Amino acid sequence: MTPDRTASPAPPPSRGSGVHAPTAELPTTGGSDAERDADARALASSLRVRILRICLDEARTNKEIAQALGKNPATTLHHVRTLVARGFLTAQPERTGARGAREVPYLATGKSWTADLGPGGHRVLLDAFLDELAAADPATVDMGRLGLRLDAAGREELSRRLNEVLEDFRQREPAAGGEPWSVFVAIHHDASRDPR
Repeated sequence: MTPDRTASPAPPPSRGSGVHAPTAELPTTGGSDAERDADARALASSLRVRILRICLDEARTNKEIAQALGKNPATTLHHVRTLVARGFLTAQPERTGARGAREVPYLATGKSWTADLGPGGHRVLLDAFLDELAAADPATVDMGRLGLRLDAAGREELSRRLNEVLEDFRQREPAAGGEPWSVFVAIHHDASRDPR
């Protein structure tokens, strides 16, 4: 199975966007309801979730982010500033660009891994995943879908075990010269299979 395996199982609903710094000590979201709501609003955009993914392994400037997304830098700058203000991105030391301009690169902090995405957060993650999947080479995609019938204990075990695998890989040092891979998993109640 390749690392981009997608099946119906996933982290429990409270898990964040999964955009994280692989070996960094993860920052946590604010303790108050207002702080958690502000974080959820900051992550309520598939474009912002994609920006975090772009800045996951390497600090990128706003111009580089815009180029990677095929967007105008003015558009991405608003999103970058929002992510910085909420602690999802952090500015790195300034550097000088090709024409001598001051450039500020940004790096994902990992805070999104522990953030509560709020009621619409799962749709945002799905939209970001679909945008990234559309850009992927189909030969590199390994997907699966599975229907199960589980009791509460089985559902809890499935979530726990999947989370253990994700957390194990999250904590590993990035492989030297390794290729970037993304994983998206989801567990949901299958209302289409409810008894009539």
